[in-house]
Amino acid sequence: MKQKKTKLKDFLENISVLQWILTFLLLGLACIGLMVYLMFTSLWPLPTLYFIWQLKDWHTPERGGRRTAFVRNWKMWKHVRDYFPMKLVKTAELNPNKNYILGCHPHGVMSMGAFTSFSTEACGFMDLFPGVRSCLCILGGIFKVPLYREYAMATGCYPVSKPSLEHLLSKSGKGNAVVIVIGGAAESLLSLPGVNTVYMKQRKGFVRVALEFGADLVPVYSYGENNIFRQVIFTEDSVGWRLQQLFKKLMGFAPCLFVGECWFWMPYHCPVTTVVGSPIPVPKRPSPTQEEVDHYHSLYMEALAKLFHGHKASCGLSDSHELRII
Repeated sequence: MKQKKTKLKDFLENISVLQWILTFLLLGLACIGLMVYLMFTSLWPLPTLYFIWQLKDWHTPERGGRRTAFVRNWKMWKHVRDYFPMKLVKTAELNPNKNYILGCHPHGVMSMGAFTSFSTEACGFMDLFPGVRSCLCILGGIFKVPLYREYAMATGCYPVSKPSLEHLLSKSGKGNAVVIVIGGAAESLLSLPGVNTVYMKQRKGFVRVALEFGADLVPVYSYGENNIFRQVIFTEDSVGWRLQQLFKKLMGFAPCLFVGECWFWMPYHCPVTTVVGSPIPVPKRPSPTQEEVDHYHSLYMEALAKLFHGHKASCGLSDSHELRII
């Protein structure tokens, strides 16, 4: 019998999730605003010294970052996990003597399943995959924002850029599981409850990188990710849709108009189960041909579809649910 949550536990879960939502949406702007404000006060030496140091430290996010176990193990992340709840499922071993690229799907509105599973230890990644280090790669622009970059690096996030991937897969030893949310901004606009659409037919860059460094590919699917918010979907060629596309082109991500269960932004209490599939062996090809890229991209899509259909029933979906790959 499921134990009923106490009022204190319910409060801690709500405040922890609200913190994460506000961090995702507003912390970057708040950090920029704070630094600009301080520049016009008697404390102006502080932001000045920080900006000088940041320029010196500019490439650190692409050279291994500064992840800390202290931040990744905050008790707050377990409250975030329990709010939905979230779960990480292992289907195969990952060899700590190899490197991997984990393609995570779908993006959803905020990729909360990917963050909780791979940028914190709330779901027990290190216990499930001993000797393997999860490295979530996110939008590179975040690491240019003062102060916010420190927080992102502390959780073990890295820029999803070629220099960053090259460092993780060739200069950081073995046992690195580089996690990329393949669909990105385009897929976030397809996030609808009960819909399982992934944007990846033309996303082949991660396969090319895997071949260049001999990193095995691993499909990952977060069931329920699209259910935790209700997004307003604009029809194609409408004013709202055009504004989203323009913003995505300029900033690298798309603004989603969404609502939650309460307090406007609080997500729905929907279970999110992130299933890590079996590795696809990938040979090392320093200069892969387009045919090789297409071949392993095709194998990856087949493995993703097999993973989705193999676990959809146990993750709360009916047999009629299909995975749509565009």
